[in-house]
Amino acid sequence: MAQADSRALALGVLAGAAGISLAIVCFHKIGAGGGGRVLHLSSNADHTAGSLGLRTGQAEVLDQLGALIHCVSELKEEVKALKDALPHLQDNVRDHLRRTPTRRKRAGVSARSEGQSSEEAESEGGYITALTDSEEEESGDDQKPLQEPVDELTALLRKADRLHSSNGAEKSQGLNALLERKAEFDHKCQYLWRLSRAYADAHDFARDLAEKKSCAENGKKVGETVISINPLCAEGHQWYAIHCGLLSEYESIQNKIKNGYLFKDHLDKAIELKPEDPLSYYLLGRWCYAVSQCTWIERKIAATLFGEPPSATVQDALQNFLKAEEISPKYSKFNYVFLAKCYKDLGQKSQAQQMCDAASAMSIETNEDEEAQKELDALVASL
Repeated sequence: MAQADSRALALGVLAGAAGISLAIVCFHKIGAGGGGRVLHLSSNADHTAGSLGLRTGQAEVLDQLGALIHCVSELKEEVKALKDALPHLQDNVRDHLRRTPTRRKRAGVSARSEGQSSEEAESEGGYITALTDSEEEESGDDQKPLQEPVDELTALLRKADRLHSSNGAEKSQGLNALLERKAEFDHKCQYLWRLSRAYADAHDFARDLAEKKSCAENGKKVGETVISINPLCAEGHQWYAIHCGLLSEYESIQNKIKNGYLFKDHLDKAIELKPEDPLSYYLLGRWCYAVSQCTWIERKIAATLFGEPPSATVQDALQNFLKAEEISPKYSKFNYVFLAKCYKDLGQKSQAQQMCDAASAMSIETNEDEEAQKELDALVASL
């Protein structure tokens, strides 16, 4: 309650009490003066009876007025006490609320746990609704916000994502971090597709040819498991396709062509399920460009083994690389390099030079960037 309002209330009560006192004084004057004149006009026969009745009525009224004056006197005392207490009322409420923060917190928590609305929660323990804005700020400073507990799987997945996004040797640690918990989570789709991805990262860091092939084979098996558990997992199809592409480097011609078909089919599925992932378009662009560069003999072998050779053009590859750039500008150094290759093959040398300049402007941070730089240097020399 504001101090001005409290003063207005006190003055209003006192004014009312003063008005009652004034009425009593007026009544006494009327009883002493006006009443005598009325009696004087009365007849002698009624004088004695009228005097007795008037005295009796006056006595009753005076008793009632006396009781009223006593009540007004007590009211004055209470108003005075209230007026004295008002300046300290806010401090007393603040001290009371500070002494009971646990009750307030429990009331809110229990209300939420039982599905109550916020208004119902605040109505428990009426003092909660009396909090001022400043009190809300003070209590908020004293209590730290509650944080949702993170389960072990979520923590592991976050760690795997962080390691995959890092550069250098730290990226290769993701595989071991996931394999340590394989017995616990090998039935979880979100865990398995990250494990498949980690095998691909380990493949890039492996130096031994046998180790590289082993990583690709294991990653492909894990990818198959992901797809069997959840056929609608876009990442499962994506990383299964990637391992098919990696294995083509270590397989016979027949298996190499077979893995090429699998690569294309599962990338198409990944794009269907997750159309805004630039990695899938970049990989599909690589596949289209590789197919467009196949020799006549390679096409005949594919037709002999599988009935119909794969078909793609440089224009198909260009559209996929452009799509990756559209979704994620400056997606990768290699994406610019392949855009330059496509433009060069299509006879658009100025656009090819622009893509080379864009690739040169990007720094070298990963092993893939180093390979892209080597191809970029050869490409620039040929333009």
